[in-house]
Amino acid sequence: MQQLECTAILFDLDGVLIDSTECITRHWEDWARLHGLDIAAIMQVAHGRRTIETMRIVAPHLALEEEARQFEAGEVVDTEGIITIDGAHTLLDSIPPDAWAIVTSGSRALATARLQSRGLPVPPTMVTADDVVNGKPHPEPYMTAARLLGLSPDDCIVVEDAPAGLAAATAAGMRSIGVASTHAYDELVGATVIAGKLRDIQVTEGNGGRLAVHIAES
Repeated sequence: MQQLECTAILFDLDGVLIDSTECITRHWEDWARLHGLDIAAIMQVAHGRRTIETMRIVAPHLALEEEARQFEAGEVVDTEGIITIDGAHTLLDSIPPDAWAIVTSGSRALATARLQSRGLPVPPTMVTADDVVNGKPHPEPYMTAARLLGLSPDDCIVVEDAPAGLAAATAAGMRSIGVASTHAYDELVGATVIAGKLRDIQVTEGNGGRLAVHIAES
């Protein structure tokens, strides 16, 4: 069992608290067919990135602002196939509402719809694609979350499942817990600690009112 202490925990959403793989893949497959693109190439870069940034990589010739707007509008109304990651409810219930945030590459409307579809709380602090100029792996999303919480980077611990998100956390000067839910252990090399599953993470009260984060060894 390893232990870290912090003031707040910053969670990625997809792959950490919920699994939207089926839904996300379905939408990218439809978009790839529409534009004659290689779905395998899209999926290699899509996880952990904002929609428009994925599109910039795979189809820079398209009118991307409108393409991204239409793509995300379709995602917001589609919650079929979304599931809650085991341990998400218990973990979030163990943390004071002002001591955690969500930092996601999706839009605010999309994140809210997916959380509500699974009965998960929408935190007071949430940083989405709508709130930043640069998405992960740029540090801006996590730096923005720390600023909104009134904290310094070393007060925060990031929980991420994707290399792009872990790179963002490292660039922001934050410690991180990599959850091996969507990527293999050797792809999460940027993490401070790696948890095999979300339920391997527990939070209790730490010293001076801080959070003690316990990570079971897998």
